[in-house]
Amino acid sequence: MRKRRQKNEINVVPYIDVMLVLLVIFMVSSPMMQSGNIDVPTAGPLAAPPVEAAIIEVDKDGKLALKRTVNDKATPLSNLEFQRELAKLVKTDHPILIAAHNDLPYQRVIDVLEAARSEGAKKVSLQTRSGNTGK
Repeated sequence: MRKRRQKNEINVVPYIDVMLVLLVIFMVSSPMMQSGNIDVPTAGPLAAPPVEAAIIEVDKDGKLALKRTVNDKATPLSNLEFQRELAKLVKTDHPILIAAHNDLPYQRVIDVLEAARSEGAKKVSLQTRSGNTGK
């Protein structure tokens, strides 16, 4: 009988298989990882809002009001009037600034932003308070 000769090669196929399995595991699990709580800071010194911007005010009860310019008086709006006025602002390509009360539930702010997005608004901003004015 002939003697078998030993090969001095490393079989890398099992290593490649293991690496591919690990790659798939990391790709599947990475979108599921969540970060911790986010502490949103106040903004630093802010520039004045543009004079031509329309301001949608949302008070702590969720009631809406509209200022056509920064210097105008706020006009209270019902939900139906809000939709009509928002459609007019979007047609004229007016910048929109949303000023929400500090104690307002976050979902109400999202609802106003979603209404603006569904109307096709492209210039929407959130009004913040300067960080150095205190609470």
